[in-house]
Amino acid sequence: MTEKNLLELLRGYKNNTVEEGEILTRLKNLPLDAVEKIGFANIDHNRELRQGFPEVIYAAGKTKEQVKEIFKRLYERSEGNLIATRASREKFEYLAPEIPAAQYSDAAQMIYLDRKKIVRDESRTILILTAGTSDLPVAEEARLTAYLFGNAVKIFHDCGVAGIHRLFAHMRDIESASVIIVVAGMEGALASVVGGLTDKPIIAVPTSVGYGASFNGIAALLAMLNSCAAGVSVVNIDNGFGAAVAASKMVKLGVRS
Repeated sequence: MTEKNLLELLRGYKNNTVEEGEILTRLKNLPLDAVEKIGFANIDHNRELRQGFPEVIYAAGKTKEQVKEIFKRLYERSEGNLIATRASREKFEYLAPEIPAAQYSDAAQMIYLDRKKIVRDESRTILILTAGTSDLPVAEEARLTAYLFGNAVKIFHDCGVAGIHRLFAHMRDIESASVIIVVAGMEGALASVVGGLTDKPIIAVPTSVGYGASFNGIAALLAMLNSCAAGVSVVNIDNGFGAAVAASKMVKLGVRS
């Protein structure tokens, strides 16, 4: 059930077009109706009502048939934007004929549906900074997720500590942002630098970019976890999606307050 469905039900009861018994039955069955069991997946159709966004599909490890079936059922029973992360172009091309409005981002490796008309508040912006161009795929996953969640987003690439002057060119945007996502591989130092320049919440995303001793992102992860800049939060390696969702929730808290 979407928020729209629930409001229609309550308005119907208020206007005496829906009987009390029907309201009671629908609300009693709400937890059961929310889960659609299709054998290989249990789809949570109440995620949008509870959290404001439909269930997101993690496409890695799923077959193209499974991704298409889950995406199709979410499409039919939700109203918001849809996302399938870590998806290949092959999986997108398999479902595209059935859902023509779906789109694909090669950079973010994401299948998505941008169908909800959202007026984005430019005064509450999520800023994404990447240390290097090699961090682009993770940063794009964060950028597109944050955008589809209804946020105004800015992104600047290749402003890591190897050329620190490139970061300072973005100080005005750093000062005006609501939340900052810092995406960095190698030694992951950019998060600490940005954390020392602003009072805004910093979400650090370590990436698996780097030579041998970077250990596929573990070096950057440990550096960010041990940051001497107070208030830097850290998500998992390459988890641009998780960082964007956390940033979106922070922005919404600011709107409510």
